[in-house]
Amino acid sequence: MTAGPPSRPRTVAIIQARMSSSRLPGKVLMPIAGRPAILFMWERVRRARNIDAICVATSVDRSDDALAGCVEQAGIAVCRGSLDDVLDRFVSAARAHEAETVIRLTGDCPLIDADVIDRVVGLVHAGFDYASNIDPPTYPDGLDVEAMSIAALESAGAEARLGSEREHVTPFIRNRPERFRAGKVASSVDLSAMRWTVDYPDDFVQVRALTDGVGGDPVEADRFDFLRVHEALGRSANASHARNEGLAASLARDALQPPPAR
Repeated sequence: MTAGPPSRPRTVAIIQARMSSSRLPGKVLMPIAGRPAILFMWERVRRARNIDAICVATSVDRSDDALAGCVEQAGIAVCRGSLDDVLDRFVSAARAHEAETVIRLTGDCPLIDADVIDRVVGLVHAGFDYASNIDPPTYPDGLDVEAMSIAALESAGAEARLGSEREHVTPFIRNRPERFRAGKVASSVDLSAMRWTVDYPDDFVQVRALTDGVGGDPVEADRFDFLRVHEALGRSANASHARNEGLAASLARDALQPPPAR
């Protein structure tokens, strides 16, 4: 008997989310297409072919009780951990789901594209320790995907010391190319000037306009459908916001702290 193809590593998508966003509190429960944004996003993530399980990783803080309740009521797995040490939250969620490959997604990206997820995680399945479509960014802000082996994530969890490394999960891995083999996914056309993430009220207005403009169920729309609507809307009113402002703020705080102990 001829052996079949080897099974892929168990792959778990972890969506990090919290209610206490400094710029738009409660954004993950704001309605998109008739459902809370986090559930709209989950519906889009589950369309990816290379995922075995999905969980929402939020905090044990009381401010996230409503988020956890909403997700659990929908029958979606929830893992709760530290509010500020998001890296530890990811490691705990990955262990709980026996992940061998971990996909990092953030709850402010409701328009995430399943095809992009599959392309990024495919590189980790092919042998890379880490892969993403963010360095350099070529997709709209809001389609960010990162994937990594459980070994890389566990190493970061055990060794990362900087606040930015703990808060943003992957800098420890990304900043050590000599140690972690990284793969990159790029769009054939640079679309990085477009902003489809939700950090501010005008971002939410933009995303609602995109989903409202798509015919049929926007959960089923792909990035090309949203691109056509975006072009029809003209230049985004939210285009002035900088990309990755949260990471920039974390790096600034790192600079004010003494060097971490080794």
